[in-house]
Amino acid sequence: MNRVRLPDCIRGSIKERRNFDPQTFLSTVDVGRTLAVFTENQTIFSQGESSDAVFYIQKGRIKLTVLSKSGKEATVGVLREGDFFGEGCLTGQLLRICSATAMTDCTTLRIHKKSMLEVIHREPAFSDIFEKCRLTRNIRYEEDLVDQLFNSSEKRLARVLLLLARFGEDGISEVEIPKISQETLAEMVGTTRGRVNFFMNKFRKLGLVDYRAGNALQIHSSLLNIVLHD
Repeated sequence: MNRVRLPDCIRGSIKERRNFDPQTFLSTVDVGRTLAVFTENQTIFSQGESSDAVFYIQKGRIKLTVLSKSGKEATVGVLREGDFFGEGCLTGQLLRICSATAMTDCTTLRIHKKSMLEVIHREPAFSDIFEKCRLTRNIRYEEDLVDQLFNSSEKRLARVLLLLARFGEDGISEVEIPKISQETLAEMVGTTRGRVNFFMNKFRKLGLVDYRAGNALQIHSSLLNIVLHD
């Protein structure tokens, strides 16, 4: 029985698909993918700008903020290595609905909308990673809303600090988080800077957090008691 020989272009495409590695895709530059490096406090994109690419964080932390018509700014998320952002362009979002700013020196992969859609549709392994990231963030947003509605500002601040420290991930119990201003923490918690300052001093005196060189924060697992306490 004679075997049908596939055209070279199709055989090459199948071979490429079998050899596809999502991590290689997210760590290398190619057509539709460029490396974008940002310094601390540098704007990556601004609210209202054209939305035509997705970003993947290879290194560093990113802050997402929204500015109201009255000029009030709110922090809606802090992202880290392994997170995607700017994916609204994939669902017809023509303009950015928030701003993205580097909280630390950052290295990101900028993936053009067309390239992102192609790899999502073509590679199930990549699609799984992307969807897991989106679902995880959506769950986080739902938890943030419940936290905002039912918990005190002290509990909300403790939870934000634990999340920034990635508490509970891969057995992590204590870790330093990079410098973050009390203004940013206040925006994330939904309270005033004065209240954040009061609670941070309280946490420090109780031995729940420690300040390190460069204003980095050492978060201790005992901070969880604030979240669990009724």
